[in-house]
Amino acid sequence: MQQLLQQAQKMQQDLAKAQEELAQTEVDGQSGGGLVKATVTGSGELRGLVIDPKAVDPEDTETLADLIVAAVHAANENAQNLQQQKLGPLAQGLGGGGIPGLPF
Repeated sequence: MQQLLQQAQKMQQDLAKAQEELAQTEVDGQSGGGLVKATVTGSGELRGLVIDPKAVDPEDTETLADLIVAAVHAANENAQNLQQQKLGPLAQGLGGGGIPGLPF
């Protein structure tokens, strides 16, 4: 029983470490062939947004908005993939049932 508790405690520490690493790791997403680039953390927090001046048309702000949404969406997909890589094996070690609040 003691060994099982030690394993659970180690898994909990590993999970906390992986979550901390995710919060500090930045991933990018882009749209419009690189006209708009978004940077998010591995936990999904938006950290940066770069808009190429070529993407800015005062007569068509709707397209720019669509490009921004697409870039942020792409960055978040990359963040979710990173979460799967970092946390997926830990979740399986917890019985494969996943971890509440995480997308797997």
